[in-house]
Amino acid sequence: MGAELFIAGKYLRAKRKEGFISLITLLSVAGVLLGVMALVVVIAVMSGSETEFRNRILGLEPHVLAMNYSGHFTPDPDMEDKIRQIPGVTAVSPILFGQAMIRSSNSFSGIILRGVEPEKGAALIKGYTAEDLGAALNKTTITKGLPGIILGQSLAHAVGVMEGDRVILMSASGIISPMGQIPSMKQFVVTGTFKSGMSEYDSSLAYARLDQVQALVAAKGKISAYGIWTEQIFKVKDLSQKELGFIKYPYYLRNWMDINHSLFSALKLEKTAMFVILTLIILVAAFNIASALIMMVMEKTRDIAVLKAMGATNSMIRRIFIIKGMIIGIIGTGIGTTLGVVVCYVLKRYEFIKLPEAYPFSTLPIQLEYSDVILTAVSALVICFLSTLYPSYKASRMNPVEAIRYG
Repeated sequence: MGAELFIAGKYLRAKRKEGFISLITLLSVAGVLLGVMALVVVIAVMSGSETEFRNRILGLEPHVLAMNYSGHFTPDPDMEDKIRQIPGVTAVSPILFGQAMIRSSNSFSGIILRGVEPEKGAALIKGYTAEDLGAALNKTTITKGLPGIILGQSLAHAVGVMEGDRVILMSASGIISPMGQIPSMKQFVVTGTFKSGMSEYDSSLAYARLDQVQALVAAKGKISAYGIWTEQIFKVKDLSQKELGFIKYPYYLRNWMDINHSLFSALKLEKTAMFVILTLIILVAAFNIASALIMMVMEKTRDIAVLKAMGATNSMIRRIFIIKGMIIGIIGTGIGTTLGVVVCYVLKRYEFIKLPEAYPFSTLPIQLEYSDVILTAVSALVICFLSTLYPSYKASRMNPVEAIRYG
């Protein structure tokens, strides 16, 4: 192997008359370098986007929901205690989902209302501790006895209210009178806002005390689900099938992965598509490697014939040109991977690329995963290796007598 490596290295240092081959070699290295660097950076951005979306969703959603086929149901303290005792479960909170219209002195809008118990529902709102949530929803002394409500920041802007303003909530679940159905109405005071970074949440979601929402939507003593939080968010399916297996009909379980399956499937498909598209850049560079090797074989016809006459085997000739091509691939892959990692570090550290407000994040989300970097490097090297097979095979099959005669 030492002789093959020496000869391959000598061929890489082309003479002046082989300058065109040398140029193609440099272009091959540059192509592999750029392809690998672009692939590392783009896959890191896609991974970061997926992580950001997941963190924002889990900042407002329970990891598992225990619901009832009938919709609203009476809380079961025994079930709640049993869930709370499961190892790995960090919190359990009753939740009531409802829909309402919110009206202020300036505007009105439809909202999704969630009733929570402040001492149990802190995990529902990212950035709020149990004390913060309780303080916000229990502010009755400074609001003249009116219950508090927490609005999404975009929703608060849309209806033109800020902390301390009064709003009226109206629900279609009202009372029946001789004049027909009368909507239920209740006055609240805005005691806080939140920003999740997800427009569908920030523009439509509101939180209030569980008993206040129950009174508004005519579901006294009822809840819609038990929200369950766990330490191992990626093992919620195992949790649902095993530890929570005692929850039977008429109850059923939904986890955050199933609820947001379409979103994360789209992100995964996009990540795969970008990997395939950017791999084509490396594939083009691999064609350059193959072209350089083919021209090198043609240029070194007499050298190959001499080596064979001196006893070099076909496999030795093959290895010489495979090693030459792999040196190009290794140099390009190594430099490209290094530059890609450096670019990712710079983008994550300094955050100088700002995104428009249409995106849920203000800067490029970067998450560099070693498995993605290794997969990118290995894919590039495999493509480079495959590009060397045909030229090296043709070189090894060369007849030394014919090569010397016509070389």
